[in-house]
Amino acid sequence: MSDNTLSYSPEEVSKILKISKGTVYDLIKRGELPSYRIGKKLRVAPADLEAYTRPSNAAEKPQPAAPPVSMEKLIIDNHGLIICGQDIVLDVLATHMEKRTPAIRSLRSYVGSLDGLLSLYRGTANLAAAHLWDAETDEFNIPYVRRLLPGHRSVIVNLVFRNQGFYVAPGNPKNLRSWESLLEPGIVLANREKGSGTRIMLDEWLRSMNVDSHSIEGYAHEEPSHIAVASAVARGIADVGIGTEKAAQQVSDVDFIPLKKERYDLVFYREDMGKPHFQALLATLRSPEFRHEVSGLGGYDISNCGEIVGEV
Repeated sequence: MSDNTLSYSPEEVSKILKISKGTVYDLIKRGELPSYRIGKKLRVAPADLEAYTRPSNAAEKPQPAAPPVSMEKLIIDNHGLIICGQDIVLDVLATHMEKRTPAIRSLRSYVGSLDGLLSLYRGTANLAAAHLWDAETDEFNIPYVRRLLPGHRSVIVNLVFRNQGFYVAPGNPKNLRSWESLLEPGIVLANREKGSGTRIMLDEWLRSMNVDSHSIEGYAHEEPSHIAVASAVARGIADVGIGTEKAAQQVSDVDFIPLKKERYDLVFYREDMGKPHFQALLATLRSPEFRHEVSGLGGYDISNCGEIVGEV
């Protein structure tokens, strides 16, 4: 993660606080706003900026303590994006948006699909990536958006399609080819954490087949990312894991067995769609530059990138 993701320039502070850049430099000079240098550039840490926004208790007349202003609220209120999701393509998206529209601040929250939608509902994010499969409808994301964002009209925009499948040892020595392979005796699974889209896909299959999760050895073994799951298989800790094809390309000594093509979407509130930063988001998704870079990464289908696939 770059320094720009971890700190603010005086120009960015002035936009967030809605004061002049000169005033920011005066605050830094007087020591009221802590700063540090990277080379010749001044930077302000998010925690220090958040602390500055809290009302002082040193006034002549004591005042009741006010709740702190969260960094998420500062960014969202000042036309920035808090982007939830774990795929590297979201980092590429944030970079292209900042290049396209430097005034837009983008911060990443590396949480799974379910937690991303809950962050959107709680107001601590305004853009969530999701790949949540519903076994009853064989649909991605829309059923979950409808249930998890009550009282809000939402827009679902496609980012990419990805292949989900098994990570196995080279040559697939145990011949694992289908979901039912997980139920074979002696097969050890490396699972994803609760709330991730991959974990929900597995749990939905188990529910639809009326299979007890305890019948899968290693079901309780949780890893925080696709790469961590693939690594567990490569190191022989597990016989199989579930994740994206892209992660398999990044870990040696792992083969990939495709199971299902999934739709990886971006979700935001319809009321935000006309705002400049969300228009910039859509323009970036549809730009040749962004699409070209994502295509070059391999493992992604960008055929519907930037298309609205649902409104609920």
